[in-house]
Amino acid sequence: MANSEHFVSSSVIVAATPEAIFEILSDPRKHPLIDGSGTVREGISGPDRLVLGSKFGMRMKIGLGYRIRNTVVEFEPNRLIAWKHFSPHRWRYRLEPVEGGTRVTETFDYSRMPLPAIIGRSPMATNNLRAIKNTLHRLKSHVEGGE
Repeated sequence: MANSEHFVSSSVIVAATPEAIFEILSDPRKHPLIDGSGTVREGISGPDRLVLGSKFGMRMKIGLGYRIRNTVVEFEPNRLIAWKHFSPHRWRYRLEPVEGGTRVTETFDYSRMPLPAIIGRSPMATNNLRAIKNTLHRLKSHVEGGE
């Protein structure tokens, strides 16, 4: 687990290949299955497979329901995918083959935000770290359990 002034991050080892994990991460319709924040809902729009520059929408709910449109801003097949919406912060997944499977690291990167140090001291960073840990647990269960 990492917590810096400009990002929060956590990792897990998943007993699967990077390709199998990337298959889930690059399919936006599967995001509700692994979301650990409790905010991502069904109703995903966009391509079946994300690539650099892909745009996809999703229904969200934090109190009230809303829709958000994301753009893939970092992409390396089977190794890295990151997206953002209208705000410059990013959600990033990095996959690294290791003995026994793949290390999956999810990062909420707010280094591009105005005044990132303020976000680092806010509940947003803490809440996102908790959601990251939950998401990684759900991803691991989904992949290893074949759900």
